[in-house]
Amino acid sequence: MLLRGVELTEIPEETVRLARAVFPKGCPVMRVRDALGPVFADADFEELFPVRGRPAVSPARLALVSVLQFTEGLTDRQAAHAVRSRLDWKYALSLELADTGFDFSVLSEFRARLAESDEGRAVFDAVLTAAGEAGLVTAGKRQRTDATHVLAVTRDLSRLEFVVETLRAGLNQIAEAAGDWLMTVAAPEWFDRYSARPEDSRFPSRWAARVEHGDQCGADGMVLLQAAWSASAPPGLRHLPAVEFLRQTWVQQFHQVDGAVRRREPKNTPPGLIRLRTPHELETKTGAKRDLGWSGYKVHLSETCEPGVPHLITHIHTTPAPVNDDAVRPAGWELQCPPVVHSLGGRWWLALPDGTGQLTDPTLLAAAFGPGGYRPEETQV
Repeated sequence: MLLRGVELTEIPEETVRLARAVFPKGCPVMRVRDALGPVFADADFEELFPVRGRPAVSPARLALVSVLQFTEGLTDRQAAHAVRSRLDWKYALSLELADTGFDFSVLSEFRARLAESDEGRAVFDAVLTAAGEAGLVTAGKRQRTDATHVLAVTRDLSRLEFVVETLRAGLNQIAEAAGDWLMTVAAPEWFDRYSARPEDSRFPSRWAARVEHGDQCGADGMVLLQAAWSASAPPGLRHLPAVEFLRQTWVQQFHQVDGAVRRREPKNTPPGLIRLRTPHELETKTGAKRDLGWSGYKVHLSETCEPGVPHLITHIHTTPAPVNDDAVRPAGWELQCPPVVHSLGGRWWLALPDGTGQLTDPTLLAAAFGPGGYRPEETQV
């Protein structure tokens, strides 16, 4: 698809006239356009499109449609219909009244381009930059940070299910890469033990039998790892992702006792920040916050909290689930708008004016907010 630059600065006169007549006091979408301007430009996305091909829909318009779509919670079909039918959207997008819009599938294609090129952050930064130019985000104001959980797109596994599925995934990848070699290594009973997914298997109900099954799985995995690291193994076998994950998992979950492979006691397993959880999403970790536990990630969101002005998200940062909230840098520093007062976990911090650090002197904090930097009347975030 070929990118042809479209100018969004000027709104068609007939669109302005009719929009002002229908909405004499304005509406949220129109007020956003009036306050922030066009926000995006096609030049910001030129690297996403080739120099040849059929003309593409303006990516600047698609980016703004995506923002409005998220704001109103619309599906792709509903958003495409809004572009065709809603006057306030035509006003925000600088479209003629007779513009017929585009097919809804264009939106998913645009998001795919952003994801493949890792340019999704550019959309967020453009909105924040426009808000800063409009005076809605400035340095030396209050900001607060909180975090929420993001679930991994995988099934939660017990320890026994996890090691069985990890070994099964390793066997499957080795079978694809070196099936003939695997036939010389695998014991006949491995097929019965590891051909089915754990959720489709029936593990022993008695605890002692489950422990024995787990130890047997550990011994089988150790045999496979020793064979993969032997001189007779095909070159590159140990570098397969599933095999490397199997090796790391066995280090975390098993150890040798008197020459036999045994599962580690829970107290001897690694902490959540480095403990592996599933072979199908390697970055997944287990986290907990208050009374909630989950496997996946944690998204840290910071927003302005000055009275009398819109509260705007200024920073988004995704981390593994076990990362503590206070390990994330206060928002705004990267955008040269560091907060003077920053709330994190119910504690208010005074930041240095130049954004290079935080005032942590207990006397200053107690004088400003009370003992320990806590403000009793503030709600925990």
